[in-house]
Amino acid sequence: MRVERLQAPGPADNRFDAVVHLPFGAVGVRTHVDAIAEIAFLTGAFRERRAIDELARRAIEQLIAYCDDPSHRIDLPLAISGTEFQRRVWSEICRIPCGATRSYGDLARTLGSAARAVGQACGDNRFPLAIPCHRVVAAAGIGGFSHSAGGVHERIKRWLIQHEAHRSFQLH
Repeated sequence: MRVERLQAPGPADNRFDAVVHLPFGAVGVRTHVDAIAEIAFLTGAFRERRAIDELARRAIEQLIAYCDDPSHRIDLPLAISGTEFQRRVWSEICRIPCGATRSYGDLARTLGSAARAVGQACGDNRFPLAIPCHRVVAAAGIGGFSHSAGGVHERIKRWLIQHEAHRSFQLH
């Protein structure tokens, strides 16, 4: 994959310790001490930003590796904070294999909860791709993504699902 030429960061870009342009859009990475604090899909104009530390550099390398090969497992220390329920949802999401999807309702049944609660936990995920919430879909359609329905987030979710499905198809 070809990454765009790095440019000096703009004022809004300084919130992130690295920004990279991937095939579906810009992604920002924020670190805190020795863990990833956030991986964010960015909307609007963001310039690429060279990683300011080793952990942010590793994160960017792994995100690029995922875009080159969706079976690449993103393995980074994550500063996960959330309720016990959210953590259970995120753990269950990490069990969904690359190229597969599960519905909000299916996850809810597994967890003894409601589909809406699973959807809220998915939307609260601060580590997309590392915790692949794009693999959770509605019973009849793609569902929301990052607390959004439609727009840029739906486009990203569709790209990620198609990227993984295409690779999965090639492997069989």
